[in-house]
Order: sequence, then structure tokens, then C-alpha cells
Amino acid sequence: MIRTFADKASKELFEGTKCRRKFRPLQAAAERKLAILDTATSIRDLESPPGNRLEKLKGDRDGQWSIRINDQWRLVFDWDEAGNEAHNVEIVDYH
Repeated sequence: MIRTFADKASKELFEGTKCRRKFRPLQAAAERKLAILDTATSIRDLESPPGNRLEKLKGDRDGQWSIRINDQWRLVFDWDEAGNEAHNVEIVDYH
């Protein structure tokens, strides 16, 4: 379940209130991935479908996880194992 967002644009896309211009080309895919993340009850739920490419991040994003929206964009978040919740969810182009 998604509890918090790291940025306003990602939250607005999830809530369906607004889609920023930078997200329009990936809107449908991003909405699908956000829905998958919101229904997840375990980090392992995100391993399927394989196209998610669930990754535990390193470096300046150590401790965060990501799933792939497309070749360029990722859904990045912190996962709370105790509450089985996603926090600080954001859509980023970190490549």
C-alpha cells in the first residue's frame, strides 16, 4: 500500500487529479505500476510480472527499491517491511 509520496507530481498522477507534461508519454504505464505498488502486501508481490524488474538500489539511493515503468523511467520508493507499505514514492529518470 502506498502511504506517502516524495513529490507532488507523482501523487497527482496516482490520484488522477493531474498529469504533468513530463509524465504524459508514460501515463498509462505509470498508472499501472502505481496500482501494482498500491495493492502489494509484500515486497515479493512486486517481483511479478517480471517486467517490473524489481531492484534494490545502491549508492545515493541505498535502501530504496525501484520497479521499471519503461526503459527510461522508474518508480522509486522505500519499503516498510513492518507495515508492508511504500513510502516516499516518486517517478524518476535516474539514468
